[in-house]
Amino acid sequence: MGHKNTDIKAQLYEQLAQVGKAVGSPHRLEVIELLAQGERTVEGLASALSIPVANMSHHLASMRAARLVDARKEGTFVFYRLSDPDVFELARMIRTLAERHIAEVDRLVRTYFRAPDELEPIGREELLERVRAGEVVVLDVRPTNEYESGHIAGALSVPLDELERRLAEIPQGKELVAYCRGPYCVMALKAVKKLREQGRVARRLLGGFPEWRHARLPTEVSGKRR
Repeated sequence: MGHKNTDIKAQLYEQLAQVGKAVGSPHRLEVIELLAQGERTVEGLASALSIPVANMSHHLASMRAARLVDARKEGTFVFYRLSDPDVFELARMIRTLAERHIAEVDRLVRTYFRAPDELEPIGREELLERVRAGEVVVLDVRPTNEYESGHIAGALSVPLDELERRLAEIPQGKELVAYCRGPYCVMALKAVKKLREQGRVARRLLGGFPEWRHARLPTEVSGKRR
């Protein structure tokens, strides 16, 4: 009986290890962050990560085998999505543990993401309160297709590469809060820098859209609240 239990335990841990293997790649962790914003095609993911479609297909096949992602077909395109909200939670915990216990991760985060902030990033709950009070304007600086697949309710779409020429469209007299894909996304940092150079009061959201969506705070898709 003891030998049989040992075999079963070994089989269970072998299955559990598949999940670890499925996230054991920088690209796969980034895929989780992208899919936490909404479903994407293989081609869209490959473009976002600047890798060949064939490589992305391999990553997705491994993640699907571990039941981390699901897929659906629409015409000639295959769309992928996270199989469970806890998949994003898994990636978030990996990030949190790495920041706490791996010195190089902590150094990189402090140097490239925390140090450039002249003002403290704004948290999700505070932002929600201030949006409801009409005190801030929220800017989504991700590419337009990402905004359209899901964004913070009421946010304006101003992609980073369009920010300077569209500055006149952004309302005056209120603090601006920019956000992008997540805590390691530099688009919001760059947007805040450009806005401050133009004399605007700007901060970035702590985290990004995946964290906002995971917290079940108000979002919109194609203008529809959900």
